[in-house]
Amino acid sequence: MKIYFHLNFSGFSNCYLVINEEAGEAIIIDPGEITEEIISQIEDNHYNLTAVLITHNHGSHVDGIKTLRKIYTPKIYAADWEIAGNDTNVITGDGKIKIAQTTVQYMSVPGHTSDSVVYGIGNVLFTGDVLFAGSMGSTNSSYSKFILHSNIENKIFSQQDGIILMPGHGPPSTLAAVKAFNHDN
Repeated sequence: MKIYFHLNFSGFSNCYLVINEEAGEAIIIDPGEITEEIISQIEDNHYNLTAVLITHNHGSHVDGIKTLRKIYTPKIYAADWEIAGNDTNVITGDGKIKIAQTTVQYMSVPGHTSDSVVYGIGNVLFTGDVLFAGSMGSTNSSYSKFILHSNIENKIFSQQDGIILMPGHGPPSTLAAVKAFNHDN
């Protein structure tokens, strides 16, 4: 598996292109903006874009879906039906799906938003705006903060320290580093 990072300058959010090289298939996570560089990576390497994974419904994480749907026909996975209407494969709770001939785990981690989802592929967690290097996601109430903190403790911090975290904003980190330096815990 290869992961390519793309920065959405208009929203300063991270977009990830995940490649299964053996299968020649690709997944895009949080397409805030689809650039010529992303399209070139897919086209120049003859990858089949099979899926789009959305961590939560904020514009800087979903605005590129319209562009992708004009060019490709990927399955779109999210916890919010409004992402792509009837074309959204709505996921709820925790589970696994098979995409790009690889297993993708997903976990519902509400708090930042009600539809926040964390995706796991191999030893990498794509955390969206749930967890960053140094802090957890913002919330709009003390109850939401409690729910988010509880979900992070139970679902994310319970995993192995060597897990790599790829957040929706900012640099990647490891679970061990976030546990040691997260000022919100």
